[in-house]
Amino acid sequence: MRSLNLAEKAYIAGIIDGEGTITLSKKHKNETPSPRVTISNCNLDVLKWIKKKAGYGNIQRKKRVREHHSIPFELRILSDRAIHFLNEIKDYLRIKKPHAILITEKYKSVTLRNGRYSKDLLEKKMKLVNDIKKLNQRPHYASYNTPGSTKKG
Repeated sequence: MRSLNLAEKAYIAGIIDGEGTITLSKKHKNETPSPRVTISNCNLDVLKWIKKKAGYGNIQRKKRVREHHSIPFELRILSDRAIHFLNEIKDYLRIKKPHAILITEKYKSVTLRNGRYSKDLLEKKMKLVNDIKKLNQRPHYASYNTPGSTKKG
């Protein structure tokens, strides 16, 4: 990863907090989940800038939901590069800081390079996966106490 200045780290962290995902997911069906940082945005220039500053990542065009919508793109940073990237920006994250801390501090301790897990180690890894999934669940209070809402939180 290229060296980022404080403003760049904070800006990128803000984009990830707003439009990004920090998770553990599988590349292939028979693998255990690995770190993934994704940022979805319709502004391709922003994603190219982040990719250039990070020094890695892949940008893919996504399918439009509706014809009148802008074309969406997604920047993906995977595996060890995702861990390095998160280590660089995690102090500037607000919303997704717990996700980054869990991955950067625990992932390596529950992951084997050869993929031959003991029952105990696999259980620890899957607990980490579940902890990240819980953090990524949308809060149910989002529809409560909004103007015009009849629901009470």
